[in-house]
Amino acid sequence: MRDDSAGIRKSLDEKRRAVDAGLEELLAGDGSRLFEAMRYAVGGGGKRYRPLLLLSTGEAFGAGRAGLLPYACAVELIHNYSLVHDDLPAMDNDDFRRGRPSCHKAFGEGLALLAGDGLLSLAFETFSLAPAPSGDPERKERAVREIAAAAGVGGMIKGQWLDISVPAAAADEKTFLDLVGRKTGALITASATAGALLAGAAGGALEAVGEYGRSVGLAFQFRDDLADAGGSGPASAPDAVTLFGREGARARLRGYVSRAVEALDREKIDSLELRFLARELEWRP
Repeated sequence: MRDDSAGIRKSLDEKRRAVDAGLEELLAGDGSRLFEAMRYAVGGGGKRYRPLLLLSTGEAFGAGRAGLLPYACAVELIHNYSLVHDDLPAMDNDDFRRGRPSCHKAFGEGLALLAGDGLLSLAFETFSLAPAPSGDPERKERAVREIAAAAGVGGMIKGQWLDISVPAAAADEKTFLDLVGRKTGALITASATAGALLAGAAGGALEAVGEYGRSVGLAFQFRDDLADAGGSGPASAPDAVTLFGREGARARLRGYVSRAVEALDREKIDSLELRFLARELEWRP
């Protein structure tokens, strides 16, 4: 497969701008401070990694960007709701997000809580209004169900509960990977899988996308932990560097990236963007 990093970056930047424009439209609101807080939470330079996965996967299987875009924007709303709530004093108690005060520091805890609720509600309103791809409501239903499960009590919410309830000293490898697979990995996996479902993928190809997403989700968290030199959350929370050491975390990160790319290769899923999004997670100090 050819190396066209500049072209891939350009294509992903175009997707990112399309997502940002879609989010701006969704969050135009009524001029209230609540919508100001919601816009603040979503802004500030987010990577838009999850919507990029959804768009790139859907396009890899032949879906058009316009039909995928509402779903991609809704996924980003869910991601940012989770960040607002995770930063609250009752959760991870983080004062900064993306280099600026977190939502509750800028707007107060009550309004931040409501802003997070608003983002989550708006996401599912957006799903409900989004057209079914190719006029097939079953594709839409399966994709939205996948995302809802990832955001729910078996996915992100349980992952956050594990994060605040399992002390670092008590975390073993199995517990940590379960935590990461839910809190970080679940929505990443669902974003890739939903894109494939919306495009009509099935069978081995759909399974490969799921494996790709799970591997990328783990890689994403390991890279964040390495970049944060042991994590930016509470000192008592488990993280990859504390559990495996720097070299061990790096080795595992490389392994997850390789596994993601191998899953695509096995089913001959010819997407330069998906490979790029995986390989960009490789640790480069």
